[in-house]
Amino acid sequence: MACDEPTALSGILMRQNSSSAISLDFQPDADYRFVEALEDRYKCAYCHLVLRNPHQTGCGHRFCQQCILSLRELNTVPTCPVDKETIKMHEVFKDNCCKREVLNLHVFCKNIPNCNSKIMLGRYQEHLQQCLFESVPCTNDGCCDQILRKDLEEHLSQHCKFREEMCQYCNKYVVLVNIKNHEKNDCPDYPVPCLHNCSQIILKKETEKHHAVCPEVEVDCPYRQYGCLVKVKRGKLAEHENGALREHILQILDKNSQLEEQISDLYKSLECKEIKIQQLAEAIKKCEKELRQFTQLLGKNSNLMVSTQALANHLDKSARLESQVKQLIQMANQQQSKLDLQPLFDMIENVKQKIALMETYDQRLVVLEGQSSKHDLQINIHKAQLNKNEERFKLLEGTCYNGKLIWKITDYKMKKKEAVEGRVLSIFSQPFYTSRCGYRLCARAYLNGDGSGKGTHVSLYFVVMRGEFDSLLLWPFKQKVTLMLLDQSGKKNHIVEVFRADPNSSSFKRPDGEMNIASGCPRFVPHAVLENTKNTYIRDDTLFLKVVVDLTDLEEL
Repeated sequence: MACDEPTALSGILMRQNSSSAISLDFQPDADYRFVEALEDRYKCAYCHLVLRNPHQTGCGHRFCQQCILSLRELNTVPTCPVDKETIKMHEVFKDNCCKREVLNLHVFCKNIPNCNSKIMLGRYQEHLQQCLFESVPCTNDGCCDQILRKDLEEHLSQHCKFREEMCQYCNKYVVLVNIKNHEKNDCPDYPVPCLHNCSQIILKKETEKHHAVCPEVEVDCPYRQYGCLVKVKRGKLAEHENGALREHILQILDKNSQLEEQISDLYKSLECKEIKIQQLAEAIKKCEKELRQFTQLLGKNSNLMVSTQALANHLDKSARLESQVKQLIQMANQQQSKLDLQPLFDMIENVKQKIALMETYDQRLVVLEGQSSKHDLQINIHKAQLNKNEERFKLLEGTCYNGKLIWKITDYKMKKKEAVEGRVLSIFSQPFYTSRCGYRLCARAYLNGDGSGKGTHVSLYFVVMRGEFDSLLLWPFKQKVTLMLLDQSGKKNHIVEVFRADPNSSSFKRPDGEMNIASGCPRFVPHAVLENTKNTYIRDDTLFLKVVVDLTDLEEL
């Protein structure tokens, strides 16, 4: 019976647990911090930890279910570690009343002090599944970061290196850590420089199409068939043709001379074949004459067998000669058809006429080039004047006289790239005025930043320019200035910077030159904020800046 006691004990515990199962539970090895000090009656008499699935022995002491089983496995006759009484397994029962009391004890969340929740022990695991300060793994494949649950959404959308972002070129979603590799190797719309250094930026998928028209690709001279072996860039092909016109003409003439020599050789070969044909024809006539003589002898000769044999031999010889003559005639006809050279002679004559005409054109071209250069000079002068007038008209049409400027900057990506590469560091707005006869002003923007904002921000400055009525105005300029980046979503989440002109600064004195030194905000707006796709400061590669001058206390002339 003693050997059956462990089995009996397990069976009793299983029956007791199954008959009164409860859904609430907790982890036994966790370091719980109880709101109130844990009473001894809630501690296991064996492990001295909080009771888990408490069972009471006949001596009245409580143990964890697992501890009871451990005591039985360690000792053949288990004894209570408190009073040394023998534990009788049939007296052990599950203490559901104590279990309910234990599960209703309140503990602090393990994430204290961030989380101040007090939870029933039975609901502890359920709380951890919802606790905002519990560390949880990132759900993106490949990311091993542990993040607080409250920060998980922000991590997934903004910080995780394994989140998917849209490729700015092909609009496909790609894992962020792979996006550079995708752009360079897989993206068909990624802009790449021409392999032949033609300074054009092309889409990767259009590389072959561009190669067929690229002005920097080396191509054969069109006169290669005539002997010109020069390879020249496609963009300079016309220049090569014009510069080597005489050489090309000489090469064409040389090629034509070679063709004439070949034609002469073919005619000589044809004459030799005609002579051979005539010789064979005479041989045939001779054979026919001999045949007639043998026919006459045949009637007179008594030796019929000998004559018949000779006749057969002559007939065979005649047949062979006749076949050879037919073949030669056929070959001669073929040669004659091949040597139908009249079209070739006509083509050569046309080429000669064109060459003579081109030589006369060459002289006229020299005269026309001189006249064309004079005309081009006059046209360039007129174009410059027209461009100047057009620019002036545009300035007049867009000029504001109420102290407000709305500046539309298009092609933002291209202009920022020019700033990054150092080609065009800053751009100016059109001038605007505080009134018809007021201060002349403008804005200046560094799209890749200036000073402390270089490489990270857009810098925006306010500039006082020399105007026609400066002698009538009060100096220095003292008005309040507002710089704004306009939100294009309609929600008016504008970025605003305000400053008042410093009367002691040289930027606001009466201008000695075309304009004063610019003054404003070197760190006006970060690139990360401006270019964030969640914001709407840029749409269709265009942004709007606004400058407002406070006209309060400003007298109008």
